[in-house]
Amino acid sequence: MSLPQRLVIATRASRLALWQAEHVRDRLRTLYPACAVELLTLTTRGDQILDRTLSKVGGKGLFVKELENALLDGRADLAVHSLKDVPVDLQAPFELCAVLDRADPRDAFVSNRYATLADLPAGAVVGTSSLRRESQIRARYPALSVKPLRGNLDTRLGKLDKGEYDAIVLAAAGLERLGLGGRISSLLDPADSLPAAGQGALGIEIRDDRDDMRAWLAPLISAATTSCVLAERAVSRKLGGSCQVPLAAFAEISGDTLSLRALVASPDGTRMVHATRSGPVAGAEALGIAAAQELLDAGAAAILQELLQADPRPD
Repeated sequence: MSLPQRLVIATRASRLALWQAEHVRDRLRTLYPACAVELLTLTTRGDQILDRTLSKVGGKGLFVKELENALLDGRADLAVHSLKDVPVDLQAPFELCAVLDRADPRDAFVSNRYATLADLPAGAVVGTSSLRRESQIRARYPALSVKPLRGNLDTRLGKLDKGEYDAIVLAAAGLERLGLGGRISSLLDPADSLPAAGQGALGIEIRDDRDDMRAWLAPLISAATTSCVLAERAVSRKLGGSCQVPLAAFAEISGDTLSLRALVASPDGTRMVHATRSGPVAGAEALGIAAAQELLDAGAAAILQELLQADPRPD
């Protein structure tokens, strides 16, 4: 196989997205020292629409469309994403060909005045961009006021610092990647805030006819993380997961065993259905499908149907 001479990475323009793309660029430069690896920086619809929550404007696909257009027309060879932003029903001619080592998958509690969610007084305002986080916060702390929080990481922290929120909840991985780990007041245990499918992992998307890219990117693949997110994304895919569904799925590996936890909730947190499954790592996807079916049988189907009737717009 010939080695690459030039590779172009499509990326969003946010500081976190650029960090992620630069991380992959540096890994590729190490693998292929003679290759010129460049970034193509693009602004997506998800970055432009900041006055409404993702669940109201079309979901996660808003963050990948422009990058996919660059793959289609040949301006870019690969696109780097936060895996939790990649739709689980990725369609041809695109392919998720590499999942890298996972960073901290947990949610982070950030506040300038309080150390934990439990310390917040009744009526305190908590900001989050995620129905998944919102439902779990409301379930545990119904006296808190949970309000939408959009914008890139710096924008969200700025709104907290201006006093618009008493606290905000973000992905720990993003803060740590940008050297902002010091802003984390506490980390939320997955038992209290189950992460999103793929949270903390980076995924690389290519055109599915690029056999050369598949081979060149293979050394970046993390087998363990790939198995975990395969199970997690299988849950989401089976349930039609989107930003309109408070859905969480998180897998961990111990030895040859993969353990998966998943939940579906009503947005107000008053109803929450859980599933737990364990099995061989080799059966990760089947495990995810089984967990999703367990959720449906336990009451998730009714919650999902109500959400669809309340907002029938497709993701």
